[in-house]
Amino acid sequence: MAYLSTSRILILAIFLPALAAGAQPDQSDSEVLARATRGDAVSQRIVGLAYLNGERVPKDDHTAASWFSKAAGQGDSVAQFHLALLYEQGKGVDRDQAETLKLYRQSAERGLAQAQFNLALLYEHGQGGVQKDPAQAVAWYRKAADQGLAVAEFNMGICYAHAIGVDRDDLLAFSWYRKAANQGLAKAQLNVALLYQNGQGTERNEDLAFRYMKAAADQGLALAQNDLGLLYLNGTGVKKDESKAVACFRQAAEQGEPRGQFNLGQRYYFGQGVAQDHARAAAWYRKAADQGFPNAQFHLGLLYSNGQGVPEDHTQAANWYRKAAEQGMPEAQTNLGLLCMRGEGITQDDVQAVSWFRKAAEQGTPEAQYDMAAELRLGRGTPRNDTEATEWLRKAAERGYAPAQFLAGVAFSEGTGVKQDYAKAAEWFRKAAEQGIPEAQYNMGVYYELGRGVEHNDTSAATWYRKAAERGVADAQNNLGVLYVLGKGLARNDAEAYFWLDLASANEKEPQLAKTLRLRDTVGKRLKPQERDVLGERRKQWLSAHPTQKEMAAPSFLGKSETGSR
Repeated sequence: MAYLSTSRILILAIFLPALAAGAQPDQSDSEVLARATRGDAVSQRIVGLAYLNGERVPKDDHTAASWFSKAAGQGDSVAQFHLALLYEQGKGVDRDQAETLKLYRQSAERGLAQAQFNLALLYEHGQGGVQKDPAQAVAWYRKAADQGLAVAEFNMGICYAHAIGVDRDDLLAFSWYRKAANQGLAKAQLNVALLYQNGQGTERNEDLAFRYMKAAADQGLALAQNDLGLLYLNGTGVKKDESKAVACFRQAAEQGEPRGQFNLGQRYYFGQGVAQDHARAAAWYRKAADQGFPNAQFHLGLLYSNGQGVPEDHTQAANWYRKAAEQGMPEAQTNLGLLCMRGEGITQDDVQAVSWFRKAAEQGTPEAQYDMAAELRLGRGTPRNDTEATEWLRKAAERGYAPAQFLAGVAFSEGTGVKQDYAKAAEWFRKAAEQGIPEAQYNMGVYYELGRGVEHNDTSAATWYRKAAERGVADAQNNLGVLYVLGKGLARNDAEAYFWLDLASANEKEPQLAKTLRLRDTVGKRLKPQERDVLGERRKQWLSAHPTQKEMAAPSFLGKSETGSR
């Protein structure tokens, strides 16, 4: 059946092994065999089990089947069950679906819970010569569960959780999972923990989530070990402990669980609970990536892109991005698109770049939506379409992506792809400015100074100019200096005016440079030589601390740095 993981549902068939049974302590082997030979069904079943398991006789499936057949013919439900298993597996007899189904049904109708469970599995998956029938599956699961069979209780929980043969009912799903969990079934304990953690079908309870998760992990369930590590890592239901988180991830990883391998790799990458070691991070990412885990494939690609823990290799980066991208991971699709656009590690192909950007954009990834807007605005890899470009910018902007918010403001300000609307432009510039985009901060200063899209307010203009000026935007430095000269929005101050105009001149070009220098020199004549010397030293210190100061450029769509995610 299924167990609930942190990311998806996996369907696993659980067929029970042979039931163990032996002779009574006061019965000798010869007595049991004699009774079996005389036709005693229980003794025939016991002899069959002895041959099936190789207990005091050589293991012999064919002989086991023969004895089971004798007992089954007399209506022994346990023998019918074991004979059905042999027909299903083709052991000691030819594989025969019809006999398998007949024997499971006979045993199930006589009330054997294990047979009821296996018959339910056949109906659920449409196997063994029966049509898929979820309602019949639930009916048989319920009979077995009502007898206390833990795996049947667990599967009843799955059926209610995922509307298999019944209406979805989270309360009943939780109830059945808990019955199985309290019998010690590890997969059920995992599911109960997750439901307590998410408050699904029951009230949220982080303490009980931790207890059930630990119980499942202590039984060696790799997924539970991984999720227990997450609880320790985040301090959910237990005191945060990165070292214990690492131990749990390692247990899961060493069992081959890809989530555990990936999470252990993450701890080595960030140095959480272990010494930072990008090479070990890469090794664990690779183990998970080789199993097809897309998050690990993406992060391994990032390591190759950046040369962290592995040699820088854009071809390898593109290879791993592609593997994750083909599984639908939008971050990988975005980065693969960037490599296609740049021709790094892969043939330069704008059409392919647009194809990958679009796939990621349609999944709601703001970076990809921004990149789609870039390609559409430039007509690169796709026909130019300003209207569609602005729509993608809007989508990215509404998801809080600051560069898109800034360019959405530019679109409304210029009327590119949309009707010109200064008020909407101001809204988007403000959002981007509040996230620290210096060009947006400068534009907000301009808008307040001109009363464009907002009420005229020199004080607000000065505030936004200062924010942008301190980030190195030369035009903002110039405008802030002018406000100091005029005493608009702030107190007139020749020294401050001289300082900001002098800074602006370091990066301005003609003809603006000549205007700035004339104004600076005019203000400078009102200062004492000593004051100019002090301001000159302040300028040197500022430029030394801000070596990347640049004149504000026109909006660029030339892509972005590739970044990882935790």
